[in-house]
Amino acid sequence: MNNVDKLFLKIKNSSPICVGLDTAYEYLPSFIKDKQLDLSEKIFLFNKGIIDSTKDEVACFKIQIAYYEAMGIEGLLAYSKTIKYIRENDGLVIGDIKRGDIAQTATMYAKAHFEGEFEVDFITLSPYMGMDSIEPYLPYVEKGKGLFVLVRTSNNGAKDFQFVSDDNNTLYEIVGDKINELGKKYIGECGYSCIGMVLGATHSFEALKLRKRWDDSFFLIPGYGAQGGKGEDIKNYLKSGEGGIVNSSRGILLAFKKENRNEMDFGKWAYEECINMKNDILGAFR
Repeated sequence: MNNVDKLFLKIKNSSPICVGLDTAYEYLPSFIKDKQLDLSEKIFLFNKGIIDSTKDEVACFKIQIAYYEAMGIEGLLAYSKTIKYIRENDGLVIGDIKRGDIAQTATMYAKAHFEGEFEVDFITLSPYMGMDSIEPYLPYVEKGKGLFVLVRTSNNGAKDFQFVSDDNNTLYEIVGDKINELGKKYIGECGYSCIGMVLGATHSFEALKLRKRWDDSFFLIPGYGAQGGKGEDIKNYLKSGEGGIVNSSRGILLAFKKENRNEMDFGKWAYEECINMKNDILGAFR
């Protein structure tokens, strides 16, 4: 099976939730900060607790590399170790790297994140340099890897460029049409392409139209929770709870910091947040 088929089955067996392991040092419970460990081990210890507590209730994990790059070599060691731990435990990992470059540079990015120490199952890409910035990744897609390409993001600044329109289409719709067309060459057994799209939950007013327009594209949907997205915002991006994954990062990672919660139980509170998120999203279909 290719990775989109594996992800589809994970959703069927658990939920459409993706846990974002965007782990900053300041997020760690104080008892982990106080341990006599290297920084990489502290970060990994926290990540492992989140993974172990939530893996049975979620479809995959997304790791934003910038959080780890900001911590230097120790951060990248934690990034690599976290990836390996998830994959060794039959989990799926999205490397949220948002690369966008052409020719040999993109070829090296593909090699860096689909092979070796940083190998993941999916990566995120920015297409706004053109379709030739996607092409170097396609040999890996042919072998089963997956892509999530930025089409319409959840930040306020998305309107600066992505929503610019001609008489018929916005820029993001033009980009989405091109990504959707390319993806038709890589349809899995589940009916979705290994080349998916990033569509932010916080701009949900056209969700039904976009779901129909890009029917065989799998969606990565950020913006739930801390950014304001709710289950009702998500509903129309999915097909009866399928066809996409919904990411939450801070809402899950920092659940233990809510009032009167014991930080030693950070994994328990992350699990509870996943259950609440699952009920909110799937409850919107009832």
